[in-house]
Amino acid sequence: MPAYVILGDYTQQGITNIKDSPRRLDDARRLAETCGARMKDFYLTMGAHDFVAVMEADGDEAVVRFALAVGARGNARTETLKAFPESDYRKIVQSLPA
Repeated sequence: MPAYVILGDYTQQGITNIKDSPRRLDDARRLAETCGARMKDFYLTMGAHDFVAVMEADGDEAVVRFALAVGARGNARTETLKAFPESDYRKIVQSLPA
């Protein structure tokens, strides 16, 4: 199943209501399921982004639905990265032309 890394940043609304964020995370996990995805892991982070989520989905469309639905709620902005596991990475590099 394809994996995705979502980098997230709280909006002003999201940080103002930060104490509600654990409930919003629970809602986001349920939302992912309704979009056809699954949130495997969530991390609060220090640095360039406020949080990172690791998702699995059957395809890109499910993750796009999820990201758009999260963004529409106004508490976070996201950037989505499609992730390739090590085995795929090795195949891709091996297949490069000389």
